[in-house]
Amino acid sequence: MTSMSRVTAVVVTLAAAVALPSAASAQQSPFGDQSQFQKVTLNDRPGEPMSLAVLPDGRVLHAARTGEIRLHNPRNGTNNIVTDMKDAPQGLYQHDEEGVQGIAIDPAFEDNRWVYVYYSPKLNTPSDVLGTGINEGDAPEDLNTDFDRQRLTQFNGYSLLSRFQFKSNKLEFSSEQEILRVNMSRGICCHVGGQIDFDGAGNLFLSTGDDTNPFQSAGYAPLDDRPTRNPAFDSRRTAGNTNDLRGKLLRIRVGETGGYTVPQGNLFRPGQAQTRPEIYAMGFRNPFRFSVNRQNGDVYVGDYSPDAQVADPARGPEGIGRWMIVREPANFGWPFCITPSLPYVDHDFTPDAQQSGEEFNCNGPINDSLNNTGLRKLPPVAQPDVWYSYNTWQDLFPELFQNAASNGIGPMGGPAMQFDSQIISPFRWPRVFAGHPLFYEWTRDYAKVFELNRPNGHQLADIHHLLGGAASQTPNVVLDNPMDMEFGPDNALYELEYGTGYFAELPAAQLARIDYVRNGQYTPVVRGSATPATGTAAPLTVKFSSAGTSDANADRLSYTWDFDSNGTVDSRVANPTYTYTARGVYEATLRVTDQTGRSASWQVRVTVGNQAPRVQLSVVSTTPPFNFGDTVHYTVTVTDDQPVDCARVSVAYILGHESHGHPQTSTSGCEGNISVPIDQAHAGAANISAVFVATYSDNPGGGEPPQQGSAEVRLAPPAPPTNQG
Repeated sequence: MTSMSRVTAVVVTLAAAVALPSAASAQQSPFGDQSQFQKVTLNDRPGEPMSLAVLPDGRVLHAARTGEIRLHNPRNGTNNIVTDMKDAPQGLYQHDEEGVQGIAIDPAFEDNRWVYVYYSPKLNTPSDVLGTGINEGDAPEDLNTDFDRQRLTQFNGYSLLSRFQFKSNKLEFSSEQEILRVNMSRGICCHVGGQIDFDGAGNLFLSTGDDTNPFQSAGYAPLDDRPTRNPAFDSRRTAGNTNDLRGKLLRIRVGETGGYTVPQGNLFRPGQAQTRPEIYAMGFRNPFRFSVNRQNGDVYVGDYSPDAQVADPARGPEGIGRWMIVREPANFGWPFCITPSLPYVDHDFTPDAQQSGEEFNCNGPINDSLNNTGLRKLPPVAQPDVWYSYNTWQDLFPELFQNAASNGIGPMGGPAMQFDSQIISPFRWPRVFAGHPLFYEWTRDYAKVFELNRPNGHQLADIHHLLGGAASQTPNVVLDNPMDMEFGPDNALYELEYGTGYFAELPAAQLARIDYVRNGQYTPVVRGSATPATGTAAPLTVKFSSAGTSDANADRLSYTWDFDSNGTVDSRVANPTYTYTARGVYEATLRVTDQTGRSASWQVRVTVGNQAPRVQLSVVSTTPPFNFGDTVHYTVTVTDDQPVDCARVSVAYILGHESHGHPQTSTSGCEGNISVPIDQAHAGAANISAVFVATYSDNPGGGEPPQQGSAEVRLAPPAPPTNQG
């Protein structure tokens, strides 16, 4: 029986087994619809947003990949950078996806003030050297010489889970306690993971990606273990390795002074040879977002798929995203199987061979990779609860294809609200949501309710659309690449949105709160502006305006302005004037409150003195027209009121794929060349482009903050000729 015929058989069998209600019955949702919700923007300049943590008093810590940790204060509407991990004693390594990945607070935060951060310390990892003509920050892909092999050892690094005391509204670096190190192959893409959460017993869960380059495996399982290749092309060394922490869901108990112990009940017992006892579940590609149900211990995990557009009998299934309820320790199969009935095919990556072997046995995969340091025979592959592809499996999970902004694959495991009758917040979600997890989709821009067989139950019963979706369907609550979600102490939903774009602070990026609307009462929508918003010298007199602010209930509104975001009200006039007497970058905060006490805020940036640089980027193929596999020449032109230092210019190459991107490399300098590899995984796919992003941070000195500018250029290969016959 061929792989394709097995896929057909699986659809028939599992459709009967899952037996989800039809789409027609799902329209009568007990959870209502998004017209009953309002999204309130809390910060529309969150940097490159990555992760959030809501404090017990309603303040929100939100972290950017580039290191900045901001604090939103709902009492005055301010959003200030309270910590920058680039200033930490160990610094911050940024290459490809690495940087700050996760942030969370301790379950006993009110007593111990611990904040957990998963980040990449700088270490001694090589970085690009300006003017050499090569990128020293990229690890070698091929290991043909002793020099290559020696150089590869310089890229052995790790990501670090640490905790810090949160005092005086900042993370105290001197209090850092290292918890856990996860070895990483640096200088090459992809999949870091990095979500942090706790169960009801106080155990800490951490997700880790497979740390494997997927772009030379034609979109199927990366299994290249040739001795002449960087091991980062072989996911069997990580996700399929019982002796490695990558591609896993880890479960540990943090020690009183740092470090950790391993609780009972993980996948492997302590002391078992060729295993790591920290592993709770394995066989993940990039379990980027998960959430723990603290009532019953279940973990809701979304795992990203590879990118093959169609199944291939010689290689395996098409790209399939997965969502699973991890009820007990298990192996979910990557890179051997995507479900127990959908195996990949062992493939020989030797250029002269390029042939496939046998399908992997999902009942007990054999890891015979030369890079494997763990058990040879693995546990059987567990069944995910939901799996879907670009356009297939619609008959089994049709709700995932409805209201979708695209057909991409970006599953995110969201939280299940736990109802608390003591919460009196007007924004709290109703009891019907209690114990039913949310599922949100990065590429499809929506959130669904995954209804369980009962609140906090263990089985999926139905899927209901809730928030976001295709713009043509005019959703009441718009989501733009939702990045992280968490229910707060008010039982409202807090969420980060990345926006559409690549590795920068994007116009649609924001921190928001999604409220349930009761009795038709809405929170004001706040907008503000400043004229002028910039000036080269102090004093600078600025006219502020609240034009654009509105209230759906036509309530009487009161206005407060904090011109320097220090928490002090400076004006209660709707449209005040203020004179700045010192140079600096100021986030003037407008907070508007209606007569019911509901409030929202908006920030207006005013720059006095050092101005943001203007960046222009030109990218041309050295052999036009552009095609993947070419070398491109880039030129960056920076205009600034400070002397321009080309060493502070960074140019990144990103494989643009629909609404998300895969970072490939970055280099420095105002001019240079970047080789764009042929990407087998996306060859011939629609909506594929080469994206180049140039950034420049100036260095004003004198205590003034640096300013940054950026520019983006996208190159797409010419469309194939159409058949005119």
